[in-house]
Amino acid sequence: MKPAAFHYERPRDVAGVLDLLAEHGDEAKILAGGQSLVPMMNFRLARPEVIVDIGVVPDLDQVTVNNETVTIGTRVRHIELEHPAVDGPLGSMLADAARHVGHLPIRLRGTFGGSIAHADPAAEWCLLAQTLNADAVVASTRGERVIAAADLFQSAFITSIADDELLTQVRLPKLDSGWKTGFSEFSRRAGDFAVVAVASAVRVEDSRIAEARIGAAGVGAIPVRLSQAEAALVGQPLGPDAIDEASEVAGGEVDPRGDIHGSAEYRRDLVRALTRRALS
Repeated sequence: MKPAAFHYERPRDVAGVLDLLAEHGDEAKILAGGQSLVPMMNFRLARPEVIVDIGVVPDLDQVTVNNETVTIGTRVRHIELEHPAVDGPLGSMLADAARHVGHLPIRLRGTFGGSIAHADPAAEWCLLAQTLNADAVVASTRGERVIAAADLFQSAFITSIADDELLTQVRLPKLDSGWKTGFSEFSRRAGDFAVVAVASAVRVEDSRIAEARIGAAGVGAIPVRLSQAEAALVGQPLGPDAIDEASEVAGGEVDPRGDIHGSAEYRRDLVRALTRRALS
């Protein structure tokens, strides 16, 4: 199929993008990599009247690091994160997740911010944002605001980003050398969306876990933090016993729905297995 007719705009700066969004509101859609939007348009699941192509807008395709945060611009492509874009545990975690994103052509064109804004409940970047308490920075002609990941994802494919707002960057906490990270995913075929994925990050201090973050995707309308499993880890030595306990808690903590890809119990088993792998 082919998309319905639309008007195409290609502004040269962020101000031009924001002016177009303010003018057209929910009739406009942002085009970055197009790996989600274009298929939806081809099937006519999306029929925007105006396409705002941000492909040449400067300053949206940078990864920057300061003492506390790593900032990823909305136009940074998946492939740029597949090999560590930053040093340390966070760089390794981003690379682990990036290798699971679609197929190579998708990773070459698709963007980090596009995935976040699309808000697929099984998407790797949405899972990492939720797990690591990321902040999304959005801008409009009314100004700029910061949305915590916990407030960003509202339901499948629905975020709290307003129609006249542009996601410009996502800020992730810079993880120092005391953190250890893991990422594990199961899909039916390489390149498919995850049936279930689990991301983990633990901070070890004096041989014990001082802080833990575990998130799961594919078990609900949005990625979720597994707070009970996190609590089971804190204070424990990072070893097989703690990992086994946390994995069992994680499996009991989720309440997924069954579908053609697997029953609810199957997904709970996947959460147990993938939590164990991510922590290991």
